[in-house]
Amino acid sequence: MSSGKKIWSSALLATAMLAVTAACGGGESGGGEIKLRFSYWGGDARQKMTDAAIAKFEAKNPGIDVEAEVSDFPSYYERLSTQVAGRDAPDVMTLEIRGLREYAERGTLAELASKVDTSEIDGKVLATGVVDGKQYAIPSGVNAYSMVLNPALVEGAKVALPDDATWTWKDFVELSSKVTSGSGGKVTGTQLNWNPAYLQIYAAQKGEKFYDGNKLGVSQQTIKDWMAVAQDLIKTKGSPDAAKSSELYDIGIEQTLIGTNTGASMMMWSNVLGAAAKASGQNLELLRMPKAEGATTGGMFLQPAMLYTASSKSEHPAEAAKFIDFMVNSSEAGEIVLSDRGLPANSKVLTAISAKLPPADQKTMAFVNEIRDELTDPPAAPPRGSSAMEDVIRRYGEEVVFGRMTPDEAAQKLITEANALLAG
Repeated sequence: MSSGKKIWSSALLATAMLAVTAACGGGESGGGEIKLRFSYWGGDARQKMTDAAIAKFEAKNPGIDVEAEVSDFPSYYERLSTQVAGRDAPDVMTLEIRGLREYAERGTLAELASKVDTSEIDGKVLATGVVDGKQYAIPSGVNAYSMVLNPALVEGAKVALPDDATWTWKDFVELSSKVTSGSGGKVTGTQLNWNPAYLQIYAAQKGEKFYDGNKLGVSQQTIKDWMAVAQDLIKTKGSPDAAKSSELYDIGIEQTLIGTNTGASMMMWSNVLGAAAKASGQNLELLRMPKAEGATTGGMFLQPAMLYTASSKSEHPAEAAKFIDFMVNSSEAGEIVLSDRGLPANSKVLTAISAKLPPADQKTMAFVNEIRDELTDPPAAPPRGSSAMEDVIRRYGEEVVFGRMTPDEAAQKLITEANALLAG
């Protein structure tokens, strides 16, 4: 069997694979088995887990051979886009919610309603995989964008731990600054963040939607206020300066300030807590995001960590759906993957594996349960063009913190560029 074979694709390789597939009779291996190609992104740890889950699926389905196509995240969508354009899409594709609508509206995805059992998935979470009334995607698991704190580093700087039920963005800036000064500069309070989820939470606290149809729903004033948090962090030395912050942005969790115990806090998706704790070697805690002054909602939400989709051009649609069903609904797969793709969306699988989750993931599960009643509804699939939103937000955010643009100018240009992308 070819359990989890790793394939690094390029435009040339995609073309070659298409020719080989055609020569082999439309996707069947030389031994007569049905071959499914499954694409996803991730590092070595995720690949090891996925290979083991694939091996379990193949053992239960001896007529199906799953070939894994894995790459790092920065190159994932470029590779997938090349494959789709070359009519060489994998049978099963992993997507983020921000890319779902674009692929669905291009006719790339197969409808999965009635093909995959979704009875144990919360309806609101399941709805994140719906585009124009059709279920094109199944959530692998859920996570929440949260604040992660290293209590030992905060207390070591002689700073009181925050009350995350009441703290504000002003409190967050003050805490970060005090940690930097209290540690004599050995520990920095936090590092800058331009993730769209952060802005989405901040906008919700201001009573605004992140998307309003096919345009950005966030006002210019809210974007200015949000950028001011980053400016204040740099000014008070609660974060590194603009140049160092930019350098830190693209590195893996192991090299971040929180991962190297040189930073006391960081915003991240909750399913990254385990990797952050492993890199740090210290106790890390999940906290609610700070709130804007006077906010009536915290703005936090559950979002699918990943979505499983199937190609509309797959020659083996039943087998593709069967593999997705196994990854989502099988406790055997759940015991292998655990919370690597978010806390399992299937409630029965989550219950079955909860005792087997490592300490960091147990903490994530407890945190999500604690804040569940405070959360807003999971977001619907965003408009086309949203995949580029993080780049746009970061670019204009950095223009401000580097002093190359005023907040007014950057916010206005951000909205104009974002709306052009979303309308396209």
